[in-house]
Amino acid sequence: MKFKIGIKEVVAMGIGTALFVVLTNAQIPLIVVPNTALQPRMAILAFLSAVFGPIVGAVVGLLGHALGDALFYGSVWWSWVIPEGVVGLCIGLFVNKFAVKEGGFVNGKNIILFNVVQIVANAIAWILCAPVLDILMFAEPANKVFAQGAFAFLGNIIVIGILGTILLIAYSKIVGGSNNLQKED
Repeated sequence: MKFKIGIKEVVAMGIGTALFVVLTNAQIPLIVVPNTALQPRMAILAFLSAVFGPIVGAVVGLLGHALGDALFYGSVWWSWVIPEGVVGLCIGLFVNKFAVKEGGFVNGKNIILFNVVQIVANAIAWILCAPVLDILMFAEPANKVFAQGAFAFLGNIIVIGILGTILLIAYSKIVGGSNNLQKED
């Protein structure tokens, strides 16, 4: 599996990171567990990962979260930055299967595959990676961080499942339609 980094990917990283940072404070708190929220920026991360691949996804997740934390909260919580990169990387690994740029994402099979992949990616990131890193890096209590991870997982799969899927369908229809243009004589 070969992933290229060209001008489009570099631009996607820059714009994606900026959007991710700007959307840091656009969130709906999940009152049940502290420091968890529904975050639309996750849909942007999933979209960019599914369109441009794992490197763009990982960079946008890592840089976007780290810069957002630093700018808005004054410090970076690395145990939650790293899982964002994991989500972007994992979703991006399936870029060729999703066929977004080819207009194939409107196919029900690709939509289901995307959502299965994003659920697994979020499970790895938020049910496993984030809580373990919180315990190892910050000596946080296990019951607290596993509860936070579970709610972050649920929130992210809902946001990506709805907003991410809508963005990808719309983009795939637009891009797929433009591939059918023919040169006139």
